[in-house]
Amino acid sequence: MLGFSAAAQFMSAPGQSYSVSAFNKPMQDGLGLSETSLSLAYGVATIISGLVLPMTGRVVDRFGARVVLPIVASLLTGACWVMSEVGSLPLLYVGFTLIRCLGQGAMWLIGTWIVGEWFKRRRGFATALSGLGSSISVMVFPVLNLWLIETYGWERSWQILGIIVAATVIIPSALFLRDRPEDIGLLPDGDETTSATDQVEPDNAVRSVTPTEVSWTLPEVLRDLTFWKLLSTGVCSGMIGTGLVFHQQEVLAAHGISKGLAMSLISFQALIGTVAAFAAGSLTDRYPAEKLLSAAMLMLAIGVGIVCFMPVWWLVFGFAVLNGLHGAIQRTAGTVVWINYYGRANQGVIRGAAMSAMILAAAVGPMPLALAKDNLGTYFPALLAFTIIPLLSAFLVFSAKQPTKSGDHERTPE
Repeated sequence: MLGFSAAAQFMSAPGQSYSVSAFNKPMQDGLGLSETSLSLAYGVATIISGLVLPMTGRVVDRFGARVVLPIVASLLTGACWVMSEVGSLPLLYVGFTLIRCLGQGAMWLIGTWIVGEWFKRRRGFATALSGLGSSISVMVFPVLNLWLIETYGWERSWQILGIIVAATVIIPSALFLRDRPEDIGLLPDGDETTSATDQVEPDNAVRSVTPTEVSWTLPEVLRDLTFWKLLSTGVCSGMIGTGLVFHQQEVLAAHGISKGLAMSLISFQALIGTVAAFAAGSLTDRYPAEKLLSAAMLMLAIGVGIVCFMPVWWLVFGFAVLNGLHGAIQRTAGTVVWINYYGRANQGVIRGAAMSAMILAAAVGPMPLALAKDNLGTYFPALLAFTIIPLLSAFLVFSAKQPTKSGDHERTPE
């Protein structure tokens, strides 16, 4: 099941900014578009994908990943072929919308949903393991896409990505994926069922940093202040991370960094995140998520500050290291926190609502940088804002506490 989760996250790449960024300049030149026009199309598509994500989560909760994942992967394969046929700005809007909804949104949501269903005691570490799919994807696809585009052109490269999605996800998930451990007579973590009481922990087993399996509904979660504090970190990561990755070649070129090094740094950042993921997973199982997320925001702020001021070019590696560490924590603590704090029964729709806000923020991310460059001739004002915002989020999330639900002494059996 960890393998399926990792595969879904790995093959979300066609809709992820780190993969699409390699296509930006070739498609911009081929279609005769300005940087702002391309960013706006990408932003609108991202907004749409964010708006439909809660519905996607509800569908996964109802029908399970075994049914939904092969369908989504098939649609993503088709979306890649649509991108290969883009010849105008309206069709670009359609193509971007499809790959963002299906890749960045649905594929990643399904991958994290699987881990939430199959693990409990070591949910953080299991999330880190499955997150290797995402990390390896970030390492592989920026460099792979550059090679594909240089070798075959951007149109054929989109078709090849579609073939890769089809070959790695559709048939294996349809044949072997299972939705929940209960489907095969087990409990989360692979425990065997021995009696009904095994499914309910005693109240005195609950500690401040252990998962709570009390079932919250989405309206209850939206009324909880902790949810919004936690969400601020995902919003910052989505907005700033997407903005930087989308414009990474151009932003770093202002400091004399070559296109090849700029794209390679995305892979290097992913490598750092991959190595750090195991430690982040273990820390997530031991310490409150809000404190870890606060540290991640500080790392993000310092990393962007380096790009903002960078007195010497080699500090760009410090930016990559800090971003990699930030990403490792965000992908573990920031992923696990929703099911740990709000329960398993409605994890798809709750996670979908959180991801929706993050994706909407990601839609905004490229625009400040594009507007600053097109209108002021420099990325500096936008980068300065991207340095300050994570500091505010770090303060907010540090003050958060694990939520308690009224009447949570009556724990809900799963």
